[in-house]
Formats: sequence, structure tokens, C-alpha cells
Amino acid sequence: MTQPPLQLDGIFPPIPTSFDDEGSVSARSICLHIENLNKFDLRGYVVLGSNGESVLLTEEEKLSVFEYARDVIPQEKLMIAGVGCESTAQTLTLAKKSAEIGANAVLVITPSYYKNRMTAEALNVHFRTVADACPVPVVVYNMPACTGIDLNAETVAALAEHPNIIGIKDSGGNIIKIGQIIRLTSTDFQVLAGSASFLLPALSVGAVGGILALANIAPAECLAIRKHFMDGDLEKARELQIRMIPVNNAITREGGVPALKAAMDMLGHQGGPVRQPLLPLSDEEKHHLRKVLQDGGVL
Repeated sequence: MTQPPLQLDGIFPPIPTSFDDEGSVSARSICLHIENLNKFDLRGYVVLGSNGESVLLTEEEKLSVFEYARDVIPQEKLMIAGVGCESTAQTLTLAKKSAEIGANAVLVITPSYYKNRMTAEALNVHFRTVADACPVPVVVYNMPACTGIDLNAETVAALAEHPNIIGIKDSGGNIIKIGQIIRLTSTDFQVLAGSASFLLPALSVGAVGGILALANIAPAECLAIRKHFMDGDLEKARELQIRMIPVNNAITREGGVPALKAAMDMLGHQGGPVRQPLLPLSDEEKHHLRKVLQDGGVL
């Protein structure tokens, strides 16, 4: 069995991008959040994924966030840079620049604006073109809730044949499809669960870890689910997985980035404001979120 060029096994928080009260990127808050998470045995970080509000940042801001994060991410932990843009050329430019800054791999989401033309062939060409010229490994990002595009197992298996495409973050939550991907790909292609809501089921069919928004506020719990699974203690893994589902739903499916940042504020971390057109949670939403965090034992 050949080993992939980069081992992705473990838990990665997709960190939010912190802004100050004037709406500018806050280097201090980003660094403080990462430094707090460095206390945990995380495999690394995703910088500028969906939770990083990447689509709302300029290229200059994106590069600055990569630089701030890389400065405080220990060398033994991976930095995966979210570089997906609507055009292939833009994606590749950002991928190369992030690699120069120190990204160990890049996360590339499916282009989606012209979604009716994003056929399997178009997406295959897009990802392969990026992977051909990218100086670091590529991780495919399947996020149908945001893009309206859901990569099927056959398309992913075709992409997995490229030597520089080493894995996928799948946020669709279809465990049958995740199992099919693992069945159709070689053992060195790595699948990461894209949400803590299905971390344990994904691990059970062969995922190596997860890129989990929940790991920003409950890193110990996310790590424990995987550790219990790896240790063969499925009952403890199941109990913790079930307890975390409402918490995860509150900061992803229900409230999204505003809820994640509000939860971080409630925990005394560096959440802060969101960037428009996103709006902060209402007082009623915050009250609901606080109760969910308390019921889940996170707050």
C-alpha cells in the first residue's frame, strides 16, 4: 500500500475569520483563537473554508489571513488553505500564493455560479487543472448546501486517480455515498467528514477524520469521538456523537457562521462580528443557542 503524500487523519477546525468593530480583519483575534486551539491534539486547521467567510473577502484579505494563521500554527500541525474561486485561473493563483505562505495543502470547493454547466466533465477538468499546477496537495470540497452541486461517488473516484488530489471533505452527509467513495478509491485517498453531525458514521465506513465547525468550540468532544472509535469503544463514541448533534446543528444548519461566532463569544473566545450581508443572531436566537450549548455540556 502506498502512503499519501500528506496524512490527513485527525480533526481540523475550519476557523472563522475574525473582524474588528470597523469590519476589518482582526489579526489579533485570529491568532488568539488558534493559540487557544493549539492546546488540543488537533491535526491542523482549515483557513478560509466556508466558516471563514471566504467568499466575502478580497484576495488581499485572504492572503493576510493565511499569513496570520501560518505564523501561529505549529509546524507539526497542518494548514489547509481554502482557495476555491469561481474561475479555475483564480483558484490556481490563490493556491500558489497560499503555498508560498506555507499552506501544506489546499481545499478547493466546486465552482457553482454556472451550476447548470458544472457537469462531471467540467468539474473534472477544473480540479485536474488546479492539481496539475498546484505545488501542494489538493483536497476536494463537496458542499452542496452552499453550492447546489453534489459530487457523486463516480466523479470523486475519477478525481482520486490524480496523484495530487489526495482527499475530499464531504459535507453532504450521505453516508451511503461516502462509503461508495471509499469503496471506489484506493486506500491512499482520504475522506474527511465535513460536519460533526455525522463524524462517527463517516469513521465507521472508512473516513480518516473530519473538518468540523464544532471543533472551534468543542475540540475535546470532537477528538474524543474519534479516539473512542479508534479505541474500539463504540458505546462511548455513540453517546458523545448523539450528545453533540444538537450543538452542531445549532452552529451549522440552523445558525451558520453567525451562530458559530456567537457561540465562541459565549465561551469567551474570539468570535466577534460577521461581515454583511450576513447578520448577527437576534436576541431570541442567542437565547436558544445558549440553551443548546448548556444542554450539550459545552457551555
